[in-house]
Amino acid sequence: MKKLLGHSIIAHGLGLIIAMSYMLLTSPFDFGKLPNTVENSVLICLIGYLISANIIPRITRYLLVERKYYILPVMTTVYAVIMAVILLTRIDYSRPVLIHGFFISFLIFYGLSFFLKEKRKLKLAAINNFNIDDLQANKNIQVQALVDFDRLPSEVHDGLVVDLHKKLSVEQAKFVADCSINNIPVFHSESIREMVEGKVQTSHLSENAIGSLQPNPIYKGLKRVWESILIIATFPITIPVMLLTAILIKIENPGPAMFIQERIGQGGKPFRIFKFRSMTVRLQNAKSKFATEEQSRVTRVGKVIRKVRIDELPQFFNVLRGEMSLIGPRPEQESFVKQFEEEIPFYGYRHMVKPGITGWAQTVQGYADDTESTTEKLAHDLYYIKHLSFWLDMNIVIKTIKTMLTGFGAK
Repeated sequence: MKKLLGHSIIAHGLGLIIAMSYMLLTSPFDFGKLPNTVENSVLICLIGYLISANIIPRITRYLLVERKYYILPVMTTVYAVIMAVILLTRIDYSRPVLIHGFFISFLIFYGLSFFLKEKRKLKLAAINNFNIDDLQANKNIQVQALVDFDRLPSEVHDGLVVDLHKKLSVEQAKFVADCSINNIPVFHSESIREMVEGKVQTSHLSENAIGSLQPNPIYKGLKRVWESILIIATFPITIPVMLLTAILIKIENPGPAMFIQERIGQGGKPFRIFKFRSMTVRLQNAKSKFATEEQSRVTRVGKVIRKVRIDELPQFFNVLRGEMSLIGPRPEQESFVKQFEEEIPFYGYRHMVKPGITGWAQTVQGYADDTESTTEKLAHDLYYIKHLSFWLDMNIVIKTIKTMLTGFGAK
């Protein structure tokens, strides 16, 4: 990890030099007479570069993530915040310098994502008392099975992987101890598999392990604050979109524009969820079905708003009311919850946090429409609860934007 850090610092140091040189060379000024607008803009771009360089690794530390796809969204967000600060503080700036700074910084980050790709691989050694095929199949991990336990091998770069629940020989146990003494991280095989697959292995979960799923209580409070601020800040855009959507729904098909349904929320408590109606009106007392079973009822407007997730926008008010979060496990109907609690062990633990408009399971797996896929979905939901953090939430936000553009997971 130290070697990787060294490579990153050198690479970004060179990147800053290249970015600054490019901005100065493309700026209209006389040599030795640098205007304040250019000085301010170069400094602002360098700050934006450093902030982006710090954020991108935090969001993309999950092994299911391709870093190159996150560069543009992160940089766009950072520069949007910077521009807001500039407008509020009325700092003098040069628009061409900022544009050139964004452009060259993006090219540098994109180039480094390829240059440091091999360096960023997690290089692990493994005591072969578990199936290492799943780890070796992941392109972000390099695993070397050990056969010699007499000395610490050079292959142990980033850590040792071993199934700590299985019996070890005397030599293997001593080797694990030697690694720990020499500050080489020792990982349980299930922990690494969890990182690789982005889900908690529910088949190995026990009641004693549930304590590790408790989310960070401090961040849970901060999450409510930043989500509410973000929703209110986007109202000038989202409210007109919601009004237009409601009008189009009413024009196309008779019935209410809104669809209100009872779902199960945090702690197993029911609440009423708001959505734009994307189907024809269903008969009263009709049996609850998965969305995939009701495709014939989807209207033309419904197909569009589902694909880009506009049908979920009214749930912003559920978030402001404290019933939901922007990000979390998707809420299910009570009939489905009762069914899955009987069929899937530990299903109820997904209600430890508030349900979300979007979530880790949705962006990684897509839509679940039966018991088997819901079991898989639960594994992803529990991973989210266990690793709940601002950076994981930002990862999901970017994945959701990709979902909106591609339609993946929309039903």
